[in-house]
Amino acid sequence: MIRLAVPVYVELVTAVVAVGLIDLLWVSGLGEGAIAAVTVGTTVEYLAYGLFLAVPTGVTVLVGRRDGRAPVAPVIRAGWALWAVLSAVITVPGVLLREPLAALFTDEWRLTAGFFLVSLGGLPVFFAQTVVDGILKGRGDTRRPMRHAIICNVLVVALDPLFVYGLGMGVQGAALATVAARLVTLAFALVTSRHLITERGPGGRAAWEVVRTGLPMSGDFLARSAVGMALVDLVAGFGTRELAGYGIGQKIMLAGVMVFYALRQAAMIRTARSEPAGSPLLLGLGAGAAVALALNVVAAPVAALFTADPGPAVSFLRWMTLYLVPFGGLIAVGGVLQASGRGGRLLAATLAGFAVQVPLAYGLSAYAGVTGVWLAMAAGAAVSLAGALAPRGGDPGSARGRAPRSTRTAADRPSGP
Repeated sequence: MIRLAVPVYVELVTAVVAVGLIDLLWVSGLGEGAIAAVTVGTTVEYLAYGLFLAVPTGVTVLVGRRDGRAPVAPVIRAGWALWAVLSAVITVPGVLLREPLAALFTDEWRLTAGFFLVSLGGLPVFFAQTVVDGILKGRGDTRRPMRHAIICNVLVVALDPLFVYGLGMGVQGAALATVAARLVTLAFALVTSRHLITERGPGGRAAWEVVRTGLPMSGDFLARSAVGMALVDLVAGFGTRELAGYGIGQKIMLAGVMVFYALRQAAMIRTARSEPAGSPLLLGLGAGAAVALALNVVAAPVAALFTADPGPAVSFLRWMTLYLVPFGGLIAVGGVLQASGRGGRLLAATLAGFAVQVPLAYGLSAYAGVTGVWLAMAAGAAVSLAGALAPRGGDPGSARGRAPRSTRTAADRPSGP
């Protein structure tokens, strides 16, 4: 688990967290409006990724189940076919509707729409990289995706100041730097990993199997992104200062939250490959407590790097202590549920938590301000964890990293005694 999770964590931190933080850090000198624009822009990008997540997730699980036991070529071909279709379906409407979409979330809609034009237009590049990395992870290789993420991150570090200030492109330059870095990284990945991400063999209609396998994880991510957008809208009602603080706090917190997602991917890979995953629940709960402690220590000095008024961001990070422990347990257990054919249970638990969190956030915020929103997040995470762990008739323990026999294909079962 640790061997697989550490490279995944480095990958997630450098490709997702660090890129967003670097963008936010460079545009922070342009004012709170620019910070808010990047906050909204990256939130919408996460939502778009949620629409596509079923593909790389399904590819990872199915390649893991088949690797060395059945042909993987149909799965790989299906992944690329789905990439081509969904890239167009998601990207074109997003770009065409960028201005009304931006106006839904912030008064700085012109800045946000400019960010959308580039970031949403570059989604096919981002999606293609996730397919490449999904295939590699299914084969048990998490080091190559880590290498790709590091390369992308280094390029963003170099290109952001050039595009934002050197070329005077401002917020739009931050988006362009990210897309350019992703494009170069994708080219490198396709060249160096070609023998692993393409395979000759008999064809097949595996597209629906890929979608069906990854859909619960996509639904879980999509629900989180949609609720995240609702929270952005709710927090924005308290002013640009609070919204900027929320955006900064979220970016900082993501560096810790990626520990949970690394554990989830490790559990998913090992379970799909019929390898033991230990106790992801205990690992997730322990990681949640450790991350909460670390964020409380670094909250003030790190938030001060982004703004002269770190108060709202620091307050957010302090309150997140109540949220991170149950959330860590939930995300880690989700990897086992997804790979063992019980992803629907994870999605149901997530939706149950949000059914509590969203109305509670609006209700509590009327009396406690933004603190009410943070308390509602903690309550929702606790409800989701309870739902994921609740015993069901005939359902194996959710914290065990082994797929139930009924969810394995014939190729997954041993051929000998």
